[in-house]
Amino acid sequence: MNTRRQFATFYLHGFFFGVDVLKVQEVIRYLKMTRVPLAHGMIQGLINLRGQIIPAIDLRQRLEFPEREENQLPMNMIVRTEDGGVSLLVDEIGEVLEVPESCYERLPSTVAGAARELIQGVYKLKGRLLLILDAERTVCLPKA
Repeated sequence: MNTRRQFATFYLHGFFFGVDVLKVQEVIRYLKMTRVPLAHGMIQGLINLRGQIIPAIDLRQRLEFPEREENQLPMNMIVRTEDGGVSLLVDEIGEVLEVPESCYERLPSTVAGAARELIQGVYKLKGRLLLILDAERTVCLPKA
């Protein structure tokens, strides 16, 4: 039997990522943030989502990618974790994809840095790779 998995997808620095669709609460346009003094550098601020205060993590910084250009506003992918909702700031929202498990590959040993610990594996799709992000690990910030 060929089992299939669903992922909410997004783009970040030209790469195509996915998060287990069951972890995603919603995706929304950019919201104004309140900066938090003395917060970890990856925390861009707090957003107010219908009365719920949610921290926003810059995924570019978390994955050690270059900063986005000043005129490029990020999008919010709100993920549910054991500790509550967290916004992952991404470049562009994709679609929900259903992919067969037979396309899954382990992460190549050539991947290094933060990506090595945050990306669970890769799905080989027609003309592109879908990198699967571990949402729980991603929101656990490294010690400053």
